[in-house]
Amino acid sequence: MTLHGYWRSGAAYRVRIALNLKGLEYDQVSHDLRAGEQSAADYTAIAPQGLVPALQYGDLTLTQSTAILEWLEETYPHPPLLPASADERAIVRAMSALIGCDIHPLNNLRVLKRLKKIGHDQSQIDDWARHWITTGFDALEKMVARHGRGFCFGPTPTFADCYLIPQLYSARRFGADLAPYPRLLAVEARASEFEAFKLAHPSVQPDADPE
Repeated sequence: MTLHGYWRSGAAYRVRIALNLKGLEYDQVSHDLRAGEQSAADYTAIAPQGLVPALQYGDLTLTQSTAILEWLEETYPHPPLLPASADERAIVRAMSALIGCDIHPLNNLRVLKRLKKIGHDQSQIDDWARHWITTGFDALEKMVARHGRGFCFGPTPTFADCYLIPQLYSARRFGADLAPYPRLLAVEARASEFEAFKLAHPSVQPDADPE
């Protein structure tokens, strides 16, 4: 199994967490997004959008982190990252989509580059990113208060935690104030006790920038 990614990509980060939680071994191929390597012809032949992550397994190539996580859950169901009941699975998917659809895409590198290209300075771009992060976190904090028992939903990791932990990492990069989100920070503290989350952290990836 080969994961094409980039050390600081939030979407690749969430897939690394899921792979680790499932106990799956994988190789990594890095594509430096800052240098535009994801647009190279040899990579777009694998992932036509030129986005990371992409997961290769034999003759199968999967793109889009949501699809990859769903495939992992169906193909390697233990340990489960979705609850047993349809109602609870829908709640976890909603938590995940809150980040994956309503926060992350709006502070994705290609969006921020476009903002700069049309004339916004760095302070305006950072403010843009913080706005969408805090808007989403305001809602997610309430959902975790309702459904969390150590993790975002219940007492064990789910898809929602695979999404949350990378988004907290990104939030700090943009200087977002996380003090209003004690429940999200408590989930992060709990996750930090697990090797699966530690080994997925950007700082320990083979392509990470030296400190």
